[in-house]
Amino acid sequence: MPRAAVTAVLGPTNTGKTHLAVERFCAHASGMMGFPLRLLAREIYDRVVAIKGPKEVGLLTGEEKILPDNARWLLCTTESMPADRDVAFVALDEAQLGADPERGHVFTDRLLRARGREETMILGSESLRPIIRALVPEAEIIGRPRFSSLTYAGAKKLSRLPPRSAIIAFSAEEVYAIAELIRRTRGGAAVVMGALSPRTRNAQVAMYQAGEVDYLVATDAIGMGLNMDVGHIAFASLSKFDGRRQRRLTLSEMAQIAGRAGRHQRDGTFGTLTGRDVFTDIEIERIEEHRFPALDHVFWRNSEPVFDSLASLIESLEQMPDLDRLRAAPEAADLAVLRQLASEPAVIAQTRNRESVARLWDACGLPDFRKAGTEHHARLVARIFDWRTSGQGHIPPQAIADALARLDNVQGDIATLADRIAGTRTWAYAAHRRDWLADPAHWAARAAAVEERLSDALHARLTERFVDRRTTALIRDIGADPELLDVELADDGIVNVEGEPIGRLDGFRFTPDPTARLGERKRLLAAAERRLPRELARRAARLATAPDTAFGLHTVHGEMISLVWEGHQVAQFVRGSAWFAPRVVADAALLALPATTHGPAIARLESWLVTQIAARLAPVFAANAERERPDSAAELRAVLSQCVERGGILPRIEVQAAFGALDGKARQVLRATGFEAGLLDIFAPALLKPEATRWRMALLAVYRGEAMPPLPMPGLGLLDRPAPALGAAANIAGYRGFGTQMLRVDLVERLARAILKQSLSAEKTREGFTPDRNLATSLGIGEATLARLLRALGYVTVGEADALRWRWRGRPRTQTDRRPDNPAFAALQALKRKPHR
Repeated sequence: MPRAAVTAVLGPTNTGKTHLAVERFCAHASGMMGFPLRLLAREIYDRVVAIKGPKEVGLLTGEEKILPDNARWLLCTTESMPADRDVAFVALDEAQLGADPERGHVFTDRLLRARGREETMILGSESLRPIIRALVPEAEIIGRPRFSSLTYAGAKKLSRLPPRSAIIAFSAEEVYAIAELIRRTRGGAAVVMGALSPRTRNAQVAMYQAGEVDYLVATDAIGMGLNMDVGHIAFASLSKFDGRRQRRLTLSEMAQIAGRAGRHQRDGTFGTLTGRDVFTDIEIERIEEHRFPALDHVFWRNSEPVFDSLASLIESLEQMPDLDRLRAAPEAADLAVLRQLASEPAVIAQTRNRESVARLWDACGLPDFRKAGTEHHARLVARIFDWRTSGQGHIPPQAIADALARLDNVQGDIATLADRIAGTRTWAYAAHRRDWLADPAHWAARAAAVEERLSDALHARLTERFVDRRTTALIRDIGADPELLDVELADDGIVNVEGEPIGRLDGFRFTPDPTARLGERKRLLAAAERRLPRELARRAARLATAPDTAFGLHTVHGEMISLVWEGHQVAQFVRGSAWFAPRVVADAALLALPATTHGPAIARLESWLVTQIAARLAPVFAANAERERPDSAAELRAVLSQCVERGGILPRIEVQAAFGALDGKARQVLRATGFEAGLLDIFAPALLKPEATRWRMALLAVYRGEAMPPLPMPGLGLLDRPAPALGAAANIAGYRGFGTQMLRVDLVERLARAILKQSLSAEKTREGFTPDRNLATSLGIGEATLARLLRALGYVTVGEADALRWRWRGRPRTQTDRRPDNPAFAALQALKRKPHR
């Protein structure tokens, strides 16, 4: 008989691993899947029931057992997977939890021993690969890429979190505190914790998924595959108490939780809350790229203990593994309870044979749902063991009846109800152990009924405390006719319906308020939108007659350039026939108004823009007009064309050939347009003014389809040379680079002419000169920058280091040196001419 296939499907979150396993699970005649959380097991159970029907599917967790007689497909928590179940297909989810100190030995045992007749599938993180290679060498390993990207969004204030965010905290107290803050600022939040019953958790998640609240506050239970519509994960903390100590999350734990952001092919983001822990650069890089340290070991504990005596049982549980990749598991809660009970005389007296020792170990497996601690929990285990070793060998019906009666009380606050549910889970666990009770089915039903009532009460308390009930009631009780609703527009643009804000009107743009995303919000929005056209028409009429001072240019670094009216963006720019002639595209809401309404408004926007550009960029318009004159000299048109196309500033060397051919009249025409020919650059001083620079850079960015580049500080003449991208923006703004510094071109010209004047006499004697540092010092120019400027002007050094001087490079020695594009020759020619203004 051929050996059953074993496949390991490894990859980060949102790769479809679980979905693939469920498809294979349902394709077989029978199957069993193990999950790390009962909430996840329940979620997949509901999905499979919808496919196979309730009579064919079973659910096994510590506190819940749904096992029809003919169930062929089982969904289980990993601890509840029956070892003796013969099925065609077996899958183990989140197998990397074998490295968890507390539960890891259970996952390792299933990794090594749980097999299907026909197929076995192991699901987990890529970090599990070396473990699979070592412990399951026959497995075929398949890597799965993430469907969507996951990116770091930085730290955000709680009040600034985007809708569809989940905030992760690591204690119930912190979860409740954050949810309370969200209720005050954003309207409400759902709460998800591992300690909640499936019924409470499902009700909270359903509220979130339906859009009744836009925020979810959860513990790290969210990281284990729970599928929810989350766009952003915000960590309230990056450390947690793991039962032994407070520690920082591992990289894999961070990624597992952060990976809940995004769903299928929709991208997600993660970050932290402002003022809390922050991610390191390495952690961010590894999480975004899904690169995590490979696991070098998983924890193991003997899964076939010896029951000859208490001592042999403890000794067998402490047995060391014999494989390199396995490590002995730290003492788990069940072993800690066993050690404590093994020293008690009453327990020793009751464990005289293999059967009684096995029964004690079975009782030690009762989870500490109440988190009472080893000593307190051991007393409960001892009582159960005593009941099972005396009388009828079962927990007395009256004992469980009294316990459930005490717990069956829906009064109290959130913490009280959560504690009662934890107590109920203890007896639900006992009721699902068929040999612990005489009538397990009856008590399982009783425990489930109590848990349902407590769960409903807890959901009601959570909703009452963490959701704005007044807003919820308004949305749900509103009448069907939106025209009957009271819609108001506040002076600050807030749109209110029945006194509740539903959005904001900025200029002509309406943005719905995310806190109004409830089931019937369409009625509220419809009512508001029926009134908004009247306000939009009134605003359009005001815009059409607005003074110039009401308009402005939106030029924020990194954002697209737009036109603003009274501080609101009302139009965008698109590329026109030239960089100084962009086209205006009004907002869609303005264009949606009748032509007789939006026409005058758009005409006013266009007229304002033309007037402002003509005023700010007068030299560009003058040069453009001159170059289009048919009687202008070809060389002058060539120079002017470059002045216009380059945004009003260009290195002289780039047009030296054409410029050198200009006669005196042509040069006068050039100066008349507002441009000056400096020794190194041709520029218009008027275009270097702060406002003209802003407009020039904005219009050039629009022409190139780019966002607004960074602007130098107004009036700043000297810059420390920035990074290449920022340096390119500074060049457009009118700065020339000299090594580590950049100097505005008009100041370059001022300094160059001062140097030129000083060097005239020295040029005659060819003895060289020492530049006057006073002017350079007043501009903040360093020695290295001044030296680069001198070389750009055609000077060379002479003399010794302690008496260094400068002189002109001398007459060109070859025809190549005499080329007009040679900087030294151009500077020499400029020296011989009387400088122009």
